[in-house]
Amino acid sequence: MKSEILMSMSLPAGLDPDLLRTFTFIAEEGSFTRAAERVGRTQSAVSMQMQRLETQLGRRVLQRGKGGAVQLTPHGQYLLERSRELLALNDQIWTAFRAPQMHGTVRLGTPDDYALRYLPPVLKRFADTHPGIEVDVLCLPSSELVERMKAGELDLTLVSEGHEPPRWPTVELWRGPLLWITAERHTPHRQDPLPLALTHQSCAWRTAAIRALERAGRRWRMAYTSASQLGTHAPVLAGLAVTVSTISWVPDGLRPMRADENMPELPDFGILMLKGREARQPVTDVLAAHIAETFRQEMRRQDRAG
Repeated sequence: MKSEILMSMSLPAGLDPDLLRTFTFIAEEGSFTRAAERVGRTQSAVSMQMQRLETQLGRRVLQRGKGGAVQLTPHGQYLLERSRELLALNDQIWTAFRAPQMHGTVRLGTPDDYALRYLPPVLKRFADTHPGIEVDVLCLPSSELVERMKAGELDLTLVSEGHEPPRWPTVELWRGPLLWITAERHTPHRQDPLPLALTHQSCAWRTAAIRALERAGRRWRMAYTSASQLGTHAPVLAGLAVTVSTISWVPDGLRPMRADENMPELPDFGILMLKGREARQPVTDVLAAHIAETFRQEMRRQDRAG
């Protein structure tokens, strides 16, 4: 009798990882068309996948917003967070059983500000899919990282544009405007001469900032210098100076300056990835692919926000 009862019970159907992956891409892209490009299907096929998903769940998870943009419903927000967890676990299991086991160490260089902004998701996803690979991270200014790369001490490194050696193959990961950064609660940008907190003299950002000020005829003084970009944040937080950055992310208490605050325009800069001429393989290429994908997702988010 007990076995008959158990057999008659209806078990919930499992969710297809392909449907969840497509749903996640739609949420990230805000578009059925761009999500279809990522999964290699037609837009109509992707639409049918989402119809199947919503039928299985019995809830709407997506809705059209203004201008045709796709937005998440409250149920969709709930599903997105858990879909990412399920897909990460699914990929980890798949890799553990099907992908060739890799072991070894890959030596990665990065300026410290890029490390905090971009490396956590890269290292997490890489550790999930390649637990046998050790990543040795070295944080130094771009100019020093290039010298370490030339000496064969690094397999991969991120650098700010302007530091790459001539004729060295590079991959552009990110491009955007260099921004003036000031404190939210202070106005050091109103002082004359303008107090600056910048990095070492070989830094391309420092050179660009000073050139922009001199072209605009704006008086300035070097109030603080630091070996790292993060080191310039402390005096800016205290309201003692302004600094520059290529990323829109800044710590709490700092903000990018607006166009109406009469600071001279700064050029665009890129974040580049360089690979060692004798990099350890295949682990170097695997990590490089993870880094490139993380930056592609970041650029897509910025494009949508813009």
